[in-house]
Amino acid sequence: MKNVIILGASGTIARQVIDILVQKEKIHLTLFLGNKNRLRNKELSGCRIIEGDVLNMEQLYEAFEGQDIVYVNLAGDLETMAINIVQAMNDQRINRVIFISSIGIYNIPLKPVLKPYRKAADVFEASGLEYTILRPTWFTNINEVDYEITPKGEPEKGSVISQKSLATFISTIVEHPEMYVRENLGINKPNS
Repeated sequence: MKNVIILGASGTIARQVIDILVQKEKIHLTLFLGNKNRLRNKELSGCRIIEGDVLNMEQLYEAFEGQDIVYVNLAGDLETMAINIVQAMNDQRINRVIFISSIGIYNIPLKPVLKPYRKAADVFEASGLEYTILRPTWFTNINEVDYEITPKGEPEKGSVISQKSLATFISTIVEHPEMYVRENLGINKPNS
């Protein structure tokens, strides 16, 4: 059994990841979010739901107890959140983290809106944890699974990716946490 905590569980991508993972027998989900009333998933039985704030170390520390994988799907003060997450993961001896960042975080000049995503990615890369950082292109609602990945250092490709594609890729990493360890990947629909 893998214990997986999703930080920011009411986010659009997180919702689709939840829909995929609740159907997996060997995965137990903990959903961590500010307001449980924002959860829109139909099937949440068997999920542990925690209302909390990633900026509150005590809440984060308690939520991380017994977890194997942390999936980070957040916005806001991402650098501080990433620092808190790394500290709580280290304290609870959790090693695997998946962080959703954004396309363009390595562009020069860096757009101000992307600075928090870049700073958080830097925190995870320097953490010593087994991270996977994903830098998706802009989301579509198209019902398809079609994606390609690009390693850090290579030019990012494409302009869009379906939410379902990204959720499927994240779910694959959760099911196979040995994949894409310490990798920072652009992800997009081919030829978009």
